[in-house]
Amino acid sequence: MFRRIASVTVAMLSVAFLAVPPAAAVSLPSPKELTAYLDLECFKTSYYQPPATVLQLRHINPVLANLPIETVTLGPREQLCVPVAKNNQIPPSPSLDFIRYIDLSCYRISGATVNTGLVLSHLNPLLQGFPRTQITMTSPQHLCVPVIKNNAVPPDDVLKLVRHIDLKCYGITPNAPLNTQLGLRQLNPVLAPIIPAHAAQVGYARQLCVPVQKAGDNIPSDVFSIIRWIDLEKFDLNVAATPQVGLQLRHINPVLAHLPAEQAVLTGASQLALPVAKNGAFPPG
Repeated sequence: MFRRIASVTVAMLSVAFLAVPPAAAVSLPSPKELTAYLDLECFKTSYYQPPATVLQLRHINPVLANLPIETVTLGPREQLCVPVAKNNQIPPSPSLDFIRYIDLSCYRISGATVNTGLVLSHLNPLLQGFPRTQITMTSPQHLCVPVIKNNAVPPDDVLKLVRHIDLKCYGITPNAPLNTQLGLRQLNPVLAPIIPAHAAQVGYARQLCVPVQKAGDNIPSDVFSIIRWIDLEKFDLNVAATPQVGLQLRHINPVLAHLPAEQAVLTGASQLALPVAKNGAFPPG
């Protein structure tokens, strides 16, 4: 009797399995579609010093392609930047499929002062009415690299892109304030049930994070043509207390995938990274 039931059960499961349609492939967004809605809320984290890691970085955005290749050493982790929606403006598909899995762990670095003048324009539709700002990009302060939280691995089509997003964050002057209030809502599946939607007062600009490529990271050409346009300006953020959240972080960029998993406690939101274009060179699409 047991064998007959088991056989029937296996047969039913086989039919059910065959009846499930294969997961639909996720189309890559255009550079404009991805960058316009890429907003990251950056949380301070508990202290962590990764193993000694030396990286060679080259700029991949066309505006900064003349800057030299630089070798940096990863210092302590200071932030985790996670995707959010502003004022309930949910990114459209296919951008949302990718943005909700862009989690960047930011480590202290140092390097040469470049003193490069730039004009920044906001890309997000909610902020396009704000005036352009003239800034000087000074010295590198952080390298933000892609991670996953609590082993929540993105779909393969999404992972193909997000694993190659590396941003080198420079200090900027002057530190002009944005002086606007926004409502923020978590987009990543791990944090959305834990951190409630909240109001945030956006203050002074502090950094410009620009895309770089690490030596040894072979980026597919279709992905490269998108991520080279990711420029994020980081602003100070004033928010009410958010829950402290314990997470396990794991590196997904091929060059850093050998590093051990990290434990991180988010201790409070401190900055908001907003998409910008440099010198009128807007992402295509």
